[in-house]
Amino acid sequence: MLDKEKISKLRISQQDPGTPPPRRKRRWLPALLLAGIAAVAATVLYQKGLLAPAVSVRTASAVLVYPSQAVTDFNASGYIVAQRKAAVSSKGTGRLETMEVREGSRVKDGDVLARLENDDLREERAQAAAQLNTAGAELARAQSELLTAEKHWNRLKGLWYDRRAVAQSDYEAAEDRYLKAKAAIEAARANIAAQEANLRRISVLIEYTIIRAPFDGVVLKKDADVGEVVAPFGSATNAKAAVVTMADMTSLMVEADVAESFLHKVREGQPCEIRLDSIPDERFTGTVFTVVPTADRTKGTVLVKVRFDALDPRILPDMSAKVAFLTRPLASGELQPRLGIHRDALTQRDGISGVFAVDREVVRWVPISSPTTLGDFVLVGDRVPQGTKVVLKPPDALKQGGKIQISES
Repeated sequence: MLDKEKISKLRISQQDPGTPPPRRKRRWLPALLLAGIAAVAATVLYQKGLLAPAVSVRTASAVLVYPSQAVTDFNASGYIVAQRKAAVSSKGTGRLETMEVREGSRVKDGDVLARLENDDLREERAQAAAQLNTAGAELARAQSELLTAEKHWNRLKGLWYDRRAVAQSDYEAAEDRYLKAKAAIEAARANIAAQEANLRRISVLIEYTIIRAPFDGVVLKKDADVGEVVAPFGSATNAKAAVVTMADMTSLMVEADVAESFLHKVREGQPCEIRLDSIPDERFTGTVFTVVPTADRTKGTVLVKVRFDALDPRILPDMSAKVAFLTRPLASGELQPRLGIHRDALTQRDGISGVFAVDREVVRWVPISSPTTLGDFVLVGDRVPQGTKVVLKPPDALKQGGKIQISES
């Protein structure tokens, strides 16, 4: 017997047996279309360099280029040295009482730098002045005595020679008194001269305690402080020989060490350009002042002194400097720097000269029409900002927007 439950599940299909089954939808067509579009886009981006692998390149920065580089014969390094410099000391010994200057003070010839204690010398000068006054009074007394003795002797002389009216002894006594009065005058005058000399000596000793500037200049360093003992040549124990060190800032020159192999290229009056490490963005013109006629056998160099054409207050002694010895003087238009890049960065694309500027990890094409060279550099004007990195010797495959990887070598 048939199972009723199975029979109830049996149904007769209502579909016409002559009707064909419905077609399935072609869901693969949109995916195929998107894949084709992606392939075309990838091809275009690859051709433009956007999907190309990163290219390893070397770079350099756009820097300021000075026209003097094109006429530089050779370079040398050295230091700024004051040709007139002194460690100022005292000829007298004493304790430093006051300091009238500090580091950086500008002084004139004869200005007071410091003073030593000199109370004892001032008392001696007062005593010498009093002794001079006493000597003056002695001269006045001697002059009065001479006048009296001369009158008395003249009276007795007339009586003695004319009538022999006085005793010879009285006449001789008057004559002796007159001669002694004359001698007393000479002695008084000599004493005054001695007292004046003594007064001048003490005044000089007092002046020795006043330390003055020997020339116009600037105080570079204080070598002693108030309360310390100052002695000539530091002869006393723990005494300071110098009070201050000063220099004439108008005598600053660059003392450069020039290799012996370049010495034949140096001549007095030769134009130079000076660069200071402390003022890297400026250059100073100068001329060769002298070549010191001796060589340093340990370094194989000769000292050459270069004078500044115009001094700047920022130039200080002992600054390091580099000197470019030029083949000719610079014109007025060659004193200012210009922006440039190394010539290895210049390339061509489609017959147009330009450079590839680095923008993060990609490059940007910067055309440069009619490039001008200056030595090893190409002048770029304002087309490439200062400090911008550019690709050196860019490969032919590098294009606008191409990815790069900066090589450290």
